[in-house]
Amino acid sequence: MLDFRMDTFLTVCQCMNFTRASEKLNITQPAVSQHIRFLEKHYNTKLFRYEGKKLRLTGAGEILRNASLTMMHDEQSIQDEMRRTEEEQEIRFGATRTVGDALMGRILENYLKRYPDAKIHMEVENTRDLLSRLDNGEIDFALVEGFFKKSEYDFQKYSDEEYIAVCSPDYRFGKNPDCIENLFQERLLLREQGSGTREVLERYLDAKNLAVRDFARVTEAGSLQTIKELTKAGCGITFLYEVAVREELEKGALKKIPLRDFRLSHEFTFIWRRGSIYAERYRELFQKFSA
Repeated sequence: MLDFRMDTFLTVCQCMNFTRASEKLNITQPAVSQHIRFLEKHYNTKLFRYEGKKLRLTGAGEILRNASLTMMHDEQSIQDEMRRTEEEQEIRFGATRTVGDALMGRILENYLKRYPDAKIHMEVENTRDLLSRLDNGEIDFALVEGFFKKSEYDFQKYSDEEYIAVCSPDYRFGKNPDCIENLFQERLLLREQGSGTREVLERYLDAKNLAVRDFARVTEAGSLQTIKELTKAGCGITFLYEVAVREELEKGALKKIPLRDFRLSHEFTFIWRRGSIYAERYRELFQKFSA
């Protein structure tokens, strides 16, 4: 099990404030400071530094945080494994909403045909929430389309997917949609904060010195299906992975907006905590999911 001082360290990393960490742990602030000093003496390095009044991790502190999160994740997996018999072993993983809606049905169908007795628990959330669940040991691995810190997670690419702008077939534009700026007077239908689908668009716009707020109207929805239905009804335009709307495109319920300055693709990725003792198991599962 993790040393109680490591628990204190991770809580300080989360709060970046000794007082708030002491309140969360229900111990005194001097006790928090003492735990951190013990770890700094043990590792012979500073773990935190102040920039003005803000507490920051040092490079060594970041290394320890990443290693500690992986150890915490593995410890939770070990506890779960010890509580179950071999026949009760369960695959616990997460998928982002686009991956869950567009790919996981086919992936799990193929997997269950080959392993009919498999016990599976899948959670569908946005990328930000799945990374949090992965760090806390609530799931073993995740299939995501969003961005993640490659220094903190081991990963294998599942696929490259095209990212496109779509609208209803009879949608009327204010301007001929030749470039992305011509869409700014339209209503943008957008996923919620923390969504990988949204972050892809935000990073693209930022690279062009543009932003979501440049659109005249923005409607946010946490449901991929709701966004597709609103788009089909002509309530606005949206940006999604082509794989998520392939059926609608083939049936003519949606159409691709041909933008000359918009060519974008992104990886769907299988990830787990870097340095996990279960890495080989996750790689084997990746191969089975990809078969």
